[in-house]
Amino acid sequence: MSTTTTPASTGKRRKFDPWGVVAWIVGLGFFFPVFWMVLTAFKKEVDAYTTTPKIVFTPTLDEFKAVFDQGVGTGLLNSLFATTVSTIIVLALGVPAAFALSLRPVRKTQDALFFFMSTKMLPVVAVIIPLYVIVSNIGLLDNIWALIILYTAMNLPVAIWMMRSFFLEVPGELLEAASLDGASLWRSAREVILPLVSPGIAATALICVIFAWNEFFFAVSLTAVQAQTMPVFLVGFIAGEGLYWAKLCAAATMAALPVVLAGWVAQNKLVRGLSFGAIK
Repeated sequence: MSTTTTPASTGKRRKFDPWGVVAWIVGLGFFFPVFWMVLTAFKKEVDAYTTTPKIVFTPTLDEFKAVFDQGVGTGLLNSLFATTVSTIIVLALGVPAAFALSLRPVRKTQDALFFFMSTKMLPVVAVIIPLYVIVSNIGLLDNIWALIILYTAMNLPVAIWMMRSFFLEVPGELLEAASLDGASLWRSAREVILPLVSPGIAATALICVIFAWNEFFFAVSLTAVQAQTMPVFLVGFIAGEGLYWAKLCAAATMAALPVVLAGWVAQNKLVRGLSFGAIK
């Protein structure tokens, strides 16, 4: 008489992994402040500002409505416009530069790379006064285009360094094979190289989006009302007296939502980009 065995009886028992449990605990610990911020955003102020944290409450959208009534739309639109335009310009300038420094290197490539990164070595606070004078003289104070120019200059060196590392993972033989088939350099880059490094470009774009969206120092120093971004708008909810916990959490949730959505949409390419070249 034959007996049947189930996969559960024949398979090996999974061993308990204590480091996996530790990783989950640490991950939940990092996520808990974000969860509590979102939870507080749906509370009334009397429920948010209590000595004992209140878990059971009646959700409300009143705080989100109050944030919209105070003009959050201007900050959101300014941040979206500055972040999107500056990221597009960074990619338009950074991709050819990274390509030239990797698959088609120029003379003194290392000197060029050092020059790019040397622009990040000077503290921002050391250049804010000259920048303020320049922006004021050219009439761009409280103008969103001033932030776009600065965000582009801020993210371009990082983008070139990141994308160069992705381009270096592409075998040079691909370009040689494409050229032997009669393809021009532009066509080879467009149809052969760029599809291969698209995960890296997506990862670079998301990093630039995060840096530009969260930038505060330039925005608070060079804008007032018309060009204020979300980080500057959030400062208006910080007060020494009064109950503003729920309203501040509602505004912070709205400020974090676009970046979270961007990361969620690009998560597949982001993971591939960050691990690009890790496995040979």
